[in-house]
Amino acid sequence: MRSKRVLTVQDISCFGQCSLTVALPVLSATGIETVILPTAVLSTHTAGFKGFTFRDLSEDIPSIIAHWKKEGLKFDGLYTGYLGSKADIDYVKEIAKSELLNGPIIIDPCFGDHGKLYGLFDEEYVKEVRSLCDGADFLLPNITEACYLLGIDYIGRVDEEKANELIQGLIKMGAKNVVLKGLSNGKGTIGVAVSNNEKVEFYFHEKLDKDYHGTGDVFASVFVGAYMNGKTPFEAVKIASNFVYECISSTIGDDDHPYGVEFEPRLGDLIAMIAK
Repeated sequence: MRSKRVLTVQDISCFGQCSLTVALPVLSATGIETVILPTAVLSTHTAGFKGFTFRDLSEDIPSIIAHWKKEGLKFDGLYTGYLGSKADIDYVKEIAKSELLNGPIIIDPCFGDHGKLYGLFDEEYVKEVRSLCDGADFLLPNITEACYLLGIDYIGRVDEEKANELIQGLIKMGAKNVVLKGLSNGKGTIGVAVSNNEKVEFYFHEKLDKDYHGTGDVFASVFVGAYMNGKTPFEAVKIASNFVYECISSTIGDDDHPYGVEFEPRLGDLIAMIAK
């Protein structure tokens, strides 16, 4: 029996530990056969680097999809990260509705944080992402992305009550289930809310006083790997949260590594978490 096969659609930042350079090794470590569809290639990620190169690969995607269909390939899951354009969103929707996919659709919106959109995005892009979220088996926004998707003002601090409101709004928008990241209960912790068949559960842990680029990609990739290995949504959230915490903890203090978390040395820990 072959292992589960997941297609992940996002960009490649050659340097910087985010997007596909996170998704591919993390999913592989969880035992998932990982198929990639790169939407663009950048020399580095866009946070903290200047003069980075960018090459859009969208024109290559239709022929890739056509070849996959010709070969009769099947994917057990679809996981999207940073996309970047309406064309890429349309290609994802095409794949989701095609004979290529026989499994869950997991969408990480990846367009903003800390109350702001990432530099290359605008309200029109958010509108397109809304259409992509409709029908997603799991939608994985942070608080900024949830507020933009719902068309409301940014809420800096979200407790369990407000998290429930945001989740219900996103479900009404078409998402089947929601994993909402970045909650706060005012006790020096950070948390995640996960809905599954109308039940909402919460998981909190200590908040470390350090932010790193790419931790959302690590979280989403671990969640996908754990879930596709048969963990419940809550179990997958707990594993993803704890793994990100470990990665941040082991990176703090390395002044030569401000651009992402050192997740690679912790992959053995992730394998053990999945195996439990």
